[in-house]
Amino acid sequence: MQLIDCQNDLHGDTILTIFNDAILNTTALYEYQPRDRQTIDRWFADKHALNLPVIGAVDTQGQLLGFASYGRFRPYPAFNTTVEHSIYLHPDARGQGLGKILLQALITRAQSQQYHCMIGAIDADNTASISLHQSLGFQETGRLPQVGYKFDRWLDLVFYQKLIGS
Repeated sequence: MQLIDCQNDLHGDTILTIFNDAILNTTALYEYQPRDRQTIDRWFADKHALNLPVIGAVDTQGQLLGFASYGRFRPYPAFNTTVEHSIYLHPDARGQGLGKILLQALITRAQSQQYHCMIGAIDADNTASISLHQSLGFQETGRLPQVGYKFDRWLDLVFYQKLIGS
């Protein structure tokens, strides 16, 4: 396994597949409709324009196993040093420790870009993601009960935060 900076032309289709699996089969994304290729093109363009990473984990054949990124937490100047991150893995790559490797890489990248705070918004039932964040020093700092509705049930959202800079 190797970490890379993802590129739209090489990894966009696989990222689209991974996003859509998360949308259709999990509560990792509170969305109903699959994304299309144009959405991924805009997503990559926005990441590039704002110098935001899309870090990928690839296997020895170069196949993308998962990716992680961050973006602005809120679109106001007072939040310029805070990012909200996300990690998505191909279904076949889950449970192998890749999430931790990707999150550690994101933390390092955010520190190098002089961000102060990282936030993860996690479905409260996603115990694997919560455990991952706790293992790297993130703390629960907020809980929003029943803010999402998917798969015929109400969903609670929890925020995990880590201060990473001075």
